Amino acid sequence: MMKNDARSYTSDQQKLLRIKAVDMVFREGFTQRATAKALGVSRQHVVKWCKAFSSGSYEALELGRRGRRPGEQMLLQPWQCAVIFNTIRDKTPDQLKMPFVLWERIGVRELIKKKFGITLALRTVGEYLKRWGMTPQRPIERAYERSSQAVENWLNNDYPAIQKKAEEEGATILWGDETGVQNTSNVGRSYSPSGKTPVIRQSGKKIKTNMISAITNRGKVRFMIYPGKMNQQMFIRFLERVIATIPGKVLFIVDNLKVHHGKKVAEWVTEHIGRIELFYIPSYSPDLNPDEYLNRDLKKNVNSRAIPRTEVELKMNLLSFMRKLQKLPDRVMSYFNSSPIKYAARAEAV
Repeated sequence: MMKNDARSYTSDQQKLLRIKAVDMVFREGFTQRATAKALGVSRQHVVKWCKAFSSGSYEALELGRRGRRPGEQMLLQPWQCAVIFNTIRDKTPDQLKMPFVLWERIGVRELIKKKFGITLALRTVGEYLKRWGMTPQRPIERAYERSSQAVENWLNNDYPAIQKKAEEEGATILWGDETGVQNTSNVGRSYSPSGKTPVIRQSGKKIKTNMISAITNRGKVRFMIYPGKMNQQMFIRFLERVIATIPGKVLFIVDNLKVHHGKKVAEWVTEHIGRIELFYIPSYSPDLNPDEYLNRDLKKNVNSRAIPRTEVELKMNLLSFMRKLQKLPDRVMSYFNSSPIKYAARAEAV
C-alpha cells in the first residue's frame, strides 16, 4: 500500500490520524504493524504515537505537545480504576455472577464493560493491570465446604488452648499428615538452548508410594513409609513410633481423615493418654497444617537427582530426602514462615 504523506495534512487531520491509529491498537486490538498498513503510514510512526498515548492521553497526540504524565486522562478515570482494582482484589468472578473462574484479562475486560460500558483491547487491560501492580499468580485452592467460623475459632481459641496445655504439661506439639509420591513427581526446570526443549526419559509405568510424617516448629521430623492406603492399624503403628522416640507427652495435630477418628485409634489413644493426645485442624483447611508444606517440598524435590524406574528406587529417593531433611531443622522451621501458619511458629512447642 502507498504510504500517505501526512505532512500535507492539516494539524487537525494529523491528530485524527493519530487518534485513529491508537484506537485501532488499544481499543480494537490491531497490531501496530497491521494498523500502519491499514492507514498507509510507517510502523515507526504508529509505535511513536502509541508510546505518546500510553504515557499521556489523546492530547499527547497533538503537534508540538509533550505527553502527559503517566495516569493523567487515561481511557479509565482514576475513580474507575479504583473501582476495578478494589473489585478484583475483594471479589471473585463467580461472586459477581460472571462466567469466569479467575481474574484473567478477558474477565477484567468484561468487568470494565459491565460497570462502565467501556470496551478495551486485551493489551490495554494488561497495561492497566501492570500499572496497578497486579501480576498473574497461582491461586490458593480452597474448598467451598470450608468454614470460616471454624478456622477463626481454631486460630483464636482451639490452638491457643493446645499451646497453653503444652506449656503446662511440658509437651511437644506435632503436626502430621499423609502424602503420596510417584515417579512422575515434579522435576523442575532445566537449562537448554532456546527452542530446544530438554527431554527426560522415565518409565511409562506409574509408580507410587506413601508416607506419613510429623514435624515440630523446632525442626524435628518423624516419618514412616507405608504401602497401600492408610488404615487405623498403620496409623497406630506410627503413633507408637512417635511416643517411642519423643520424650514426654505429645500433642499431635492432624486433619480430619476418617482413619484419624477411627474407633481403634481412639481406644489406643485412651490407653496412652499420659503420652499422647490427638487434636484436629478444621475440615478442608490444609493450609493451616505446617506439615502440608513439607509435602510440597517433598514432591518438588524428591526425584531431583534421579528419576526412579522401580518402586524400590522411588522408596530410596523418598528415604534419602527425608533422612536429609531430618538433619536440616532450619529448613523445616522455614515451613512455618508461610503466612497461613505463622500462628504455629511460636516456640512454645519443644
